[in-house]
Amino acid sequence: MTAASAHHVVIVGAGFGGLEAARDLAGAPVRMTVIDRRNHHLFQPLLYQVAVASLATSEIAWPIRALLHRHKNVTTLLGSVVGVNIREKEVLLDGEPSIAFDTLILATGARHAYFGHDEWEPHAPGLKTLEDATKIRRRILSAFEQAEWETDEARRATFLTFVIIGAGPTGVELAGTIAELARDTLRSDFRNFDTHSARVVLIEAGPRILSGFSEDLSAYAHQALTRLGVEIRLGHAVSKCGEDGVELGDEFLPARTILWAAGVAASPAADWLNAPADRAGRVLVEDDLTVPGHPHIFVIGDTAHVAAADGKLVPGVAPAAKQEGRYVAAMIKARLSDGSVPPPFHYKNAGNLATIGKRAAIVDFGWIKLKGRFAWWMWGIAHIFFLIGLRNRLAVALSWLWIYISGQRSARLITQGQAKKGEAPN
Repeated sequence: MTAASAHHVVIVGAGFGGLEAARDLAGAPVRMTVIDRRNHHLFQPLLYQVAVASLATSEIAWPIRALLHRHKNVTTLLGSVVGVNIREKEVLLDGEPSIAFDTLILATGARHAYFGHDEWEPHAPGLKTLEDATKIRRRILSAFEQAEWETDEARRATFLTFVIIGAGPTGVELAGTIAELARDTLRSDFRNFDTHSARVVLIEAGPRILSGFSEDLSAYAHQALTRLGVEIRLGHAVSKCGEDGVELGDEFLPARTILWAAGVAASPAADWLNAPADRAGRVLVEDDLTVPGHPHIFVIGDTAHVAAADGKLVPGVAPAAKQEGRYVAAMIKARLSDGSVPPPFHYKNAGNLATIGKRAAIVDFGWIKLKGRFAWWMWGIAHIFFLIGLRNRLAVALSWLWIYISGQRSARLITQGQAKKGEAPN
């Protein structure tokens, strides 16, 4: 079989699921094309640490070509997919020729969801990409710089108020780290105000934070955030976001830095395929992760609505995406070798982890629950283990150790422009 005649697998998206599928198919009798609109694979669980100046961008992202260059049956392309021609079995790209496929794997991830209020996005950015992280870092650090110039106490207070909307893991981790940044890292850096006066407000529409965890771990996280000085507003739905603050019902909360961690929506893959989808836009896939009526098209990761054995939705986390990527690779290899059909996809829950600042975390493995300092070390070890490359593991471990001992964060750089004196960070 020549390379040109080999079964062609096109993978759209080089996140955890897409990359795992590509690696597992590296030795199979197929040729692969991996398409992504960015040239890097991102370790998204630590993206918030770039946003709060704990890690550099190069420590959590790697060039896709470098990750796949040893696999001679993989071609990597930088491009933006805009649709799928199911009849002709082609992937459509923006400004580039279409690419034919025999099997298609869509692992296109998710984006921010503002519940019908997309006009809020400029004022309350979310956190999904490196660009998002550096933008948020710029806003946070610029807020302190503006406060140093400000002489009016009321205006200074708006610069020093940080509002995080959504109390899932990302919101909790952002809130805790911003509080530590203000009260520990920056405490000696400014002369015209006390950084301890910074106000971090975490807003959650539900009855408790970290609703995906058990109630006792959620309660511990609530207490840990409170000890860090974070104000937690439960049962409050934001009704408006603007340049000057947020509205919670009849209450207006002045703030110049608002961060969004309240919800996500799947990529437009369901629209490309004209496939059934849930309210968040995730494709309702079959139990073998294929699109109904199209056994040659798989959808995995945040783009797929996959039911677990207990009837709950498989969470949009890295371990789930990696399991799905491995399953699809095994399915394709089985079809090409003997035509056998593997059993339906079964998600193995690897547990939930969340950190609250630099000395506390919660871990829920189902059979065991941990909290506090020991859980923080376990959280750190787990994340370092999943990083790619020895250099990155060492760099992140040393950065965390330095932060743990000294409280200092070395990545406090304002890049890509900054606000002028008297203006809100942008």
